[in-house]
Amino acid sequence: MSTKKPAPKWELDAKETIKTQIRRITKPLQDQLERDVSEADTRTLIMDFLHLALGYDKFEDLSAEQRIRGEFADYIIKIDKQDKAVIEVKRTAQDLNSRHLRQAETYAVNKGIFWVFLTNGRVWQAYRTWATTGQPVKTDLVVEVDILGDETPSKKADKLFHFSKPALRKETLAELYRKKSATAPKSLADILMSDTVIQAIRREIRKETGYNPAPLEIIDSLKTGVITTDLEK
Repeated sequence: MSTKKPAPKWELDAKETIKTQIRRITKPLQDQLERDVSEADTRTLIMDFLHLALGYDKFEDLSAEQRIRGEFADYIIKIDKQDKAVIEVKRTAQDLNSRHLRQAETYAVNKGIFWVFLTNGRVWQAYRTWATTGQPVKTDLVVEVDILGDETPSKKADKLFHFSKPALRKETLAELYRKKSATAPKSLADILMSDTVIQAIRREIRKETGYNPAPLEIIDSLKTGVITTDLEK
């Protein structure tokens, strides 16, 4: 029997609003995609979606074309007068890629903002961004949704919810990021190589086979046959 608590009313209401607006925006998005409209036209549609679907006030919550240290941000989302996310906009027909993040992520780090939203209106991506002194800016994709994709409106709304004003205020993206990070392959590889787990593996091998391997034998075997090279970096 599931013990999962039901979602609070504010969350259910937000998702229902988003689902309604997904249906409303689908045809205009398809039309923009077919006509390959300009980035300016895409921004108009995105601004409406931010307001009608995601709950942002166009005047109080959204600031356009901010600049810091030579980098621009298309929009800054403010919650309770605090900068919470950077939005980078591309035209509807342009596929999103990592190059589009550079300017927005640099701006975010310089302003101490954790979240970057990259969108062309149809695809929405949320990234967690940070930088260590002297190191390049890093970003992790936390959630992605394609409004014109094959998922049901409910599943799309569940994902787009994390981009919304009530969700950003409640920091649901941060919680989602913690959950994904905790079970990411790199995190699991680090745990697998920890002293506690190595000793547990050693005990189990000894119990099952009578052989008592040295910790370095187990580590070498894990590195060569279990953990990929990419995860060791």
